[in-house]
Amino acid sequence: MTTDTRPARRGRPGHDRADVIRAGVALFNEQGYDATSVADLTKRLGVTKSALYHHVDSKEQILQIALEEALGGLEQALEDALMRPTATERLTAIIRGAVQVLTERQPQVTLLLRLRGNSDIEAAALTRRRSFDHRVTELVREAQADGLVRADLDAGVATRLIFGMINSVVEWYRPDGPVDPVLLADEILVVSLGGLRPTT
Repeated sequence: MTTDTRPARRGRPGHDRADVIRAGVALFNEQGYDATSVADLTKRLGVTKSALYHHVDSKEQILQIALEEALGGLEQALEDALMRPTATERLTAIIRGAVQVLTERQPQVTLLLRLRGNSDIEAAALTRRRSFDHRVTELVREAQADGLVRADLDAGVATRLIFGMINSVVEWYRPDGPVDPVLLADEILVVSLGGLRPTT
């Protein structure tokens, strides 16, 4: 996936590029990317198509930027986790890091999780997501060898169960709600890894 590295356009008064991206992602999540038109975007923002194109080239660019924010955050969390010295610390760190990304970039991650792969941009994003999943599965295997996770479990299934719990956060978490993201990560660690630990 290519990333647009050009400076953000200032455009006309009233909205900046961040506003346009936010509105686009909200619409994509509400009614689906394919079902959202440029006219829908201009109506939501209250601007003309000309004003919209001062900020972005197309709705495809909005999708690409949003997916990069989601995937880039998850991939950076994984790279940070890989810097930890033990398998236990690495797996714990990626779980905490993923929860942080999901709570800080909830709309973008929601969009990522709902992709169907109907365009080249979506297909490329899904390829990156699968690569992320495979790398996390390797962390689970390392944690099994380290004694943190039961060795009789399939590492791929364990990964899906852990991230099924993490990914569900996007459906109910509210940034202005009572749930603290750090405490949420603690609770997910207790529930997920607690059930995966070897019995004595």
